[in-house]
Amino acid sequence: MIPLKSVLAPLLLSLLAAGSAFASEKVNINTADAATIERVLVNIGASKAEAIVAYRKANGAFKSADELAKVKGVGLKTIERNRDRIVVGGATAPAAAKAAPKPAAPRPAASPGS
Repeated sequence: MIPLKSVLAPLLLSLLAAGSAFASEKVNINTADAATIERVLVNIGASKAEAIVAYRKANGAFKSADELAKVKGVGLKTIERNRDRIVVGGATAPAAAKAAPKPAAPRPAASPGS
């Protein structure tokens, strides 16, 4: 018979690893779609996620996680519960993703006799 310890220890470790992976997932509330917001944030269902996206479209990007309290159905307790999962960044793509401008072509040196 297999000892209970040898079965439970790996099971417990895998559950802990899976739980920490989910806890570390973050969502940018200024760029995410409703499905992503619903999946990542705790106590945010489909209708609240849609309300977050609608608020963002009507009022512009969120400046802080606390601004989510202005969305109907989202309270301060929900924000606190999710604070470590919420990222508030600009609504535009990161600067690294934008194409870098081309460097100016070097000018030919002026000749001494002209």
